[in-house]
Amino acid sequence: MRLTHPSPEDGPHMWRLAGETGMDVNSPYAYTLWCRDFAATSVVAKDADGRVAAYVTGYIRPDSPDTYFLWQVAVDSAYRGQRLARRMLDFIGDTFADQGVQYLEATVTPDNAASRALFASFARNWGTEDVWSPLFTEEHFPSDGDAHEPEDLVRIGPVGPTSDNPDD
Repeated sequence: MRLTHPSPEDGPHMWRLAGETGMDVNSPYAYTLWCRDFAATSVVAKDADGRVAAYVTGYIRPDSPDTYFLWQVAVDSAYRGQRLARRMLDFIGDTFADQGVQYLEATVTPDNAASRALFASFARNWGTEDVWSPLFTEEHFPSDGDAHEPEDLVRIGPVGPTSDNPDD
């Protein structure tokens, strides 16, 4: 599996993967634009055939340049169990630790045990803590008959280089 930054050609594949994994799906245009404008802060995992098997999208928060916000993480079901999500998070951490980024943030619904375990594992192996707090309630989202679950914020940090990381 090769980890790299995405290109606009990866956008449609990321859009497909978002839908297949049950995530909140944005427009195909949004993923393609993301791969142009936020490629440096995102990562794709490609299999031996060059197929997008997983991705992480995120950005450096404009009002907090020491904080990386992870927007989405998706792993194709055929590639689960290979620690791709953790490897991509470590790729992001390694990319930004030397650039002054000290925190990783993400939002997670209360019932998403897999994501909660992923972020706890990342924090533990980077020698820091994961702090959870409510961020968005159901009232923050428009109601079209399908209520959106609340989103809790996880803030992980401070992070540093992974040279002492036992998982490396």
